[in-house]
Amino acid sequence: MKSKPSKTPSRPAGSVSRTPSAPLASKSTVGQKPESSVRNDQPYSPEPNAVRNRILIALALFAGFLWSYWPALLNLITQWDRIPDYSHGYLVVPVAIIFAWLRWESRPNVGRVGWFFGIALITIAAAMRIVAALYYLEPLDGWSIPFWIAGAIALVFGNAMLVWLLPSVLFLFFMVPLPYSLERMMAQPLQSISTKMSTFALQSLQQPAIAEGYTIVLGQETLEVARACSGLRIFMGIAAMAYAVVVLFPRPLGNTVLIALAILPIALIANATRIVATGLLYQWGYSETARQMSHDVAGWVMIPLAAGLFLGLLWYLDRLFYRVEHVDSAVLIQSQVAKS
Repeated sequence: MKSKPSKTPSRPAGSVSRTPSAPLASKSTVGQKPESSVRNDQPYSPEPNAVRNRILIALALFAGFLWSYWPALLNLITQWDRIPDYSHGYLVVPVAIIFAWLRWESRPNVGRVGWFFGIALITIAAAMRIVAALYYLEPLDGWSIPFWIAGAIALVFGNAMLVWLLPSVLFLFFMVPLPYSLERMMAQPLQSISTKMSTFALQSLQQPAIAEGYTIVLGQETLEVARACSGLRIFMGIAAMAYAVVVLFPRPLGNTVLIALAILPIALIANATRIVATGLLYQWGYSETARQMSHDVAGWVMIPLAAGLFLGLLWYLDRLFYRVEHVDSAVLIQSQVAKS
């Protein structure tokens, strides 16, 4: 019998058998890391040890803040209680927290520790406190608090979180009373303007009102427009309200400028309304009610009145200026062609 020829091809003598090997890497992939190791679009996620370190840093910063700023905080609370113009200081921190809560959906991820900005801002706050102690500048000591808090946020949560929380941090400046010299400079013009506006309004209502300095002679009664009644508190409250509107409801630059310019007129109108109402009560024989209106009730009534005037301005601006959205001409032509 003849054997069948083998299908396996014969090898030449001296040849070496080779086993199949993996295909060689192409030139484009040689020396490159795997795809998962070069992607940078993933959010930063700190290691467990890093999280623990951040918690320790936050606790240390909080303890240091209370130890260092406790006298300054007590001084601020004393001024809020003693000076009616700054009684709104109690509301500043809660409103700043509300800013962050209303913008919570736009918050960034926790990033890497912002050592540079954090240490720099805390150093600036420390320098401000040293200058305030040397020259007895209490407002400067209070103004260092937002700088210190901004630095602490950068050290614990990163620079991106600091930028996101910056509107709330800047709002904290409203809780610090103005320097006495600046307050006096602002109060005196406000007293004069409020006296003249109130006298004109009373005369328009056919009342015998005459302005003498900061006093309104109204028949047998005299109304003294004291520094506490100058409208400075309303001015600061309306300024804070305008700031809140700009932060929570961004508007075009023109509207923002008009909102800022309307702060002073609205404050003066609200304060003059309080003085006119007090004078009318005196004229109608309600002297005791007029005294309460001037010092107790009006202080709380003016805030809603000023808020109503401010909201009326916003309503008017929304109907005076219309937003024009940019439309791509190519998209517009395609839509018209599709309709036709």
